[in-house]
Amino acid sequence: MFKGSGVAIVTPFDENNKINYIMLAKLIEYQIKNNTDAIIICGTTGESSTLSLDEKKKVINFTVEQTKKRIPVIAGTGSNSTSDAIYLSKYVQDIGVDGLLLVTPYYNKCTQNGLYLHYENIAKSVNIPIILYNVPSRTGVNIEVDTLVKLSKIDNIVGIKEASSNISQIANMISKTSKDFLVYSGNDDQILPILSLGGVGVISVLANIFPSDTHNICEEFFKGNIDKSRELQLKYLNVIQALFSEVNPIPVKEALNYIGFDVGKCRLPLCDMKKENKKHLIKSIDDIKNIL
Repeated sequence: MFKGSGVAIVTPFDENNKINYIMLAKLIEYQIKNNTDAIIICGTTGESSTLSLDEKKKVINFTVEQTKKRIPVIAGTGSNSTSDAIYLSKYVQDIGVDGLLLVTPYYNKCTQNGLYLHYENIAKSVNIPIILYNVPSRTGVNIEVDTLVKLSKIDNIVGIKEASSNISQIANMISKTSKDFLVYSGNDDQILPILSLGGVGVISVLANIFPSDTHNICEEFFKGNIDKSRELQLKYLNVIQALFSEVNPIPVKEALNYIGFDVGKCRLPLCDMKKENKKHLIKSIDDIKNIL
């Protein structure tokens, strides 16, 4: 799939809350210019939960065409409906995405066996690589280590985006799966810790605004420059914390608007950022700019 920093890219909207494709093209070019290693489109940060099926198909197709195979495009096609996830996964495979990101089913709170069957059925329906997405704080479902080990034996399930924040669980996942199984940090404040355990990168919110250095946190680690990687990880800690001071992607859209990308607002029920949190976010970005 990819090694390094994949951006969980936002979906920009215009003043009428419609998808702004001109701005999406600018965001994609900004990412490619600044060494991002993959584009993850229609993930949680892309507000997939409030995009219609038709919008998802169009925005994924647009991203594939705009990227032109310069870097991998990974489409978020997860759902709490297995049949819906299969339909969209098959569609995006046919238009040329490089892989899928499949969040755990939300709200249903399925058992571990149901979770396995959900992913198994999706994997059987396509022949492109699949990255699982474990984010129990948002979905209410955790992929347990034993379940992941079983899932990792399905040929086209090649990795996991781990956003449980449970380092012990992540260490167990890495130790009990094969060396070829890819583990990506799903939390920007845990990039270096997960790399140190054997992870291969991050699927990042921070990369929306600071793509080059998010890439560099990984790249310096891979080169053996651990001190430099740690320096960068800690340098962005205040920004990362500010980006998650409210529900993602509210803060990152505010940040992008502030640095000059007019990505618009989030769709309801996500609302405007609280003034005090926005002020802190802007200060954390300005502090980084003063360092650069």
